[in-house]
Amino acid sequence: MFKNLSAVHPVAWNIVIGTLFVRFASTVSMPFLAIYLTSVKHISPAMVGLMLTVSSFLGVFFSFIGGTLSDRIGRKTILLSSIFLWSITLVGFGLGDSFIWFFVLNSILNICSSFFEPSSRALLSDITDEKSKLLVFNLRYAAINVGVAVGPLVGLYLGSSKSTLPFVLSGIVYFFYGLTLLYMLSKHKIGEVNSAPTNKVSMKASFSILRKDIIFALTIVTICFYGLGYSQSFSTMSQYFANAPQFHNGIKLYAYLTTINAVTVVILQFPIVSRMKNFSPTVSMMIGNIIVSLAVAGFGLFTNFFLLAIVMIILTVGEIFAFTFTDVFVDQLAPEDLKGTYFGAMGFSKLGFVFGPALGGSLLAYFGYEKGGHGFVIISAIAFLSFPMMFFVNRLFQKRKEVEIQSETKLTVNS
Repeated sequence: MFKNLSAVHPVAWNIVIGTLFVRFASTVSMPFLAIYLTSVKHISPAMVGLMLTVSSFLGVFFSFIGGTLSDRIGRKTILLSSIFLWSITLVGFGLGDSFIWFFVLNSILNICSSFFEPSSRALLSDITDEKSKLLVFNLRYAAINVGVAVGPLVGLYLGSSKSTLPFVLSGIVYFFYGLTLLYMLSKHKIGEVNSAPTNKVSMKASFSILRKDIIFALTIVTICFYGLGYSQSFSTMSQYFANAPQFHNGIKLYAYLTTINAVTVVILQFPIVSRMKNFSPTVSMMIGNIIVSLAVAGFGLFTNFFLLAIVMIILTVGEIFAFTFTDVFVDQLAPEDLKGTYFGAMGFSKLGFVFGPALGGSLLAYFGYEKGGHGFVIISAIAFLSFPMMFFVNRLFQKRKEVEIQSETKLTVNS
């Protein structure tokens, strides 16, 4: 797979390398925002939770708008406007003092993300040939994981939970990345709006097309169920380990497990992708769904560190199977003139990741921390529904491909 590295477009490299740096920069600061607001600004946990929930919902719904606009007015306009506003917003965190200020800025930040992410993935699809798309999307995924693995450790060292300086530094990194992106897009004349009116689809028409695409709609619902399970690994699990009496120094245990997750992704991502590249992306996603849903139960059943480490490795393997082929699958589903719309609409699949922490926290409150493991088993059973749903999606997708092949064959014969 790596033999295609030379075929990767320079702008694609800019997005991949830029992704590494901006994800590193954002995770130096953003994971500590809640701690900073509660411990330094003395804002109640309930208000902070409300802020994070509302901003997450905004990100979900604006993702469709951002992706659709990138199809209509061009990737370049959306990418540059969102990245520079993102930069200003991060710097703004360093100037804030009130809850309303942080609430507004965090909402703007999530909207910027929801505009930039689908537009960047659509641009990668635009400038990459079919043989190299799996490689490019996985380079981006690897860059995200490397940045996320290192960023929080640096943030901890810089004291991000006690100061807003790391937010300002993150904003500066975003600004310089925006300059490099502006230079590359201008140099290669990529991402400009297509003046041909036939290539422009209204937002209402885009939504109508998505609504009629049964495979895509079912995929979004499937990922929502999967997200309910996977989201426990970075929300409910930290609360459970930190407060349940059966765990000694649960915060350190959670930190070790998140490190194991990041290292496992870096080590196993490309070997797994190389093995699965000849299969349909839906097969890989289906395998990932069943592995992750079963692994979630393991966090509720075991208390021994080594067993939990094994469970985390298994969960991470499932994460690789599920995540690494999702962008490729969406790219194969989307019509050429609606790439941004489809990638943007995938934001609705994040609803599972939004509701997951709330469900997990509610179950912890119901069972209590000592018996909180029961909640993981229940969520595991709910998340397992994603497997038969993805199995059905796979069958529909294979049938669609067969029809497309037959149509292409007829056209070839007739010509």
